[in-house]
Amino acid sequence: MLSLAAAALAFPHAGIVPAAAQDTQLRGFISDPAVQNAQTSPPPAYTPVSPGAVADAAQADDGTSDSPVPAPPSARRTTGAQARAAASAGPAADADEPEQGNLRTTTVDAAEPENSVARAERTGAIERRERREEDNAFEAVGVRMGSFLLRPSIEQGVKATSNADSSVGGRPAVLSETTLRFDAASDWEGNSANVNGYGIFRKTLSGQEVQDVQGRVEGTLDLDLGHDWRALARLGYEAAPETADSPVVIEGTLSQPLRQSFDGGLGIRKDIGKVRLGLAGAATRDIYGDADLSSGGVLSQKDRDSTLYTVALRGGYEISPVLTPFAELEIGRRVFDHRADANGYERSSNRIGGRGGLALDLGEKLGGEVSAGWIRESFDDDRLAPISAATVAADLRWSPERGTVIGLRGDTTLEDTTSAGQSGSILYAARLSAERRVRADLTANAEFGAGWRDYLGSGGHDLIYSAEAGLTWWLNRYAGITGRARHEAVTSNLPDRDSRTNSVYLGLILQR
Repeated sequence: MLSLAAAALAFPHAGIVPAAAQDTQLRGFISDPAVQNAQTSPPPAYTPVSPGAVADAAQADDGTSDSPVPAPPSARRTTGAQARAAASAGPAADADEPEQGNLRTTTVDAAEPENSVARAERTGAIERRERREEDNAFEAVGVRMGSFLLRPSIEQGVKATSNADSSVGGRPAVLSETTLRFDAASDWEGNSANVNGYGIFRKTLSGQEVQDVQGRVEGTLDLDLGHDWRALARLGYEAAPETADSPVVIEGTLSQPLRQSFDGGLGIRKDIGKVRLGLAGAATRDIYGDADLSSGGVLSQKDRDSTLYTVALRGGYEISPVLTPFAELEIGRRVFDHRADANGYERSSNRIGGRGGLALDLGEKLGGEVSAGWIRESFDDDRLAPISAATVAADLRWSPERGTVIGLRGDTTLEDTTSAGQSGSILYAARLSAERRVRADLTANAEFGAGWRDYLGSGGHDLIYSAEAGLTWWLNRYAGITGRARHEAVTSNLPDRDSRTNSVYLGLILQR
């Protein structure tokens, strides 16, 4: 009874036809005559069973109607033989005879859109993307510290030298040398900050006794103020024994005295179309330690302590994205802590200078600037002649091909002195360096340096030069073996100034 009631709800106009109601999707030829007769017989007229039921609108009020009652789906199907006969009879027979029998319906797969078939096709295996070759597979990965990436390293090695302290009377020695380096760079957008530094510790293993420490730390900040304004700030500190080729020679010392230097600067830059304007102020303070004498006692050098203040105004014009000529005017004042030195000379001075140059920007290929000019420094003491000389400067970086970097740096420095009656000296120095990545794990480097010092008012001069070549073999990202050979010399027309130094070094680098 439940099955019959369900069939009546599904087909209210077809009456109760259990065979058709149980399977409405019969396929193929039906051989049972009883079933065929049930399918081809006209359905009985609709008669409401329940009291008060309303007939369909297609029927009359008395239960009859001229319009035929639609047959159930099963009654409209034809058998396979009937379908073939209708097809052979042609269009006329199809129009005169109603469709009968069981028509074959399409499958579910046939109703799917064509693109679903394409999606169902078997695809190849999902492979990993090809890994792009790194520019430098042995570069330090660094340590993330907030918005900074820190790259520290330590180098430990042994150095054999013919002149332990590069002095006139230096003797051979074997030294243990430890170098610590670090670099921290920000990843800020539009702004940048960088802090870097190094420290070198040397101690004698055999030979002439040497034990010294030197190092430097420096931080820079570059801020975008908007509207083509930028602010630049720099702060640094350096401590190292005074070099043996210093213009001030103290005879009979056990070791070179320590020199400390504090330097900083603050500047602002504005771009107006192609015009480049800049204003910068800087200060450098030098402090000299006491010298230990071989005869006993200590020689104070406090009369050499001084601070140099400078202000520079710079203007340039970008004639192309590559070339920007510029001109710069500088004024300054050097102030000594002691108004007069040990010989009674007042060495505080005023400085004025100017230079013109060209800034280059070819991206990674070539960048930097070169300039030339004139500088003059006049002393508070009229007995000291002013220092006046031409100046040259360069800071260039050239990469002729990938893996090769050539650098050129040059500068002009005015050096003070405490020698009686002398104003000081001027030093022209330049350094040419080259680095070549021979293989991914092998790097070669070479360096040549030269300097010319002119002692104003005395006719003396020094020629200083050095040459170095080295190799670094990287075992992996974190360790490498490095070695280098170096030669340096000082030749002078002044007595007790000549020196020669040859050294070789072998060490292990650990980096992160």
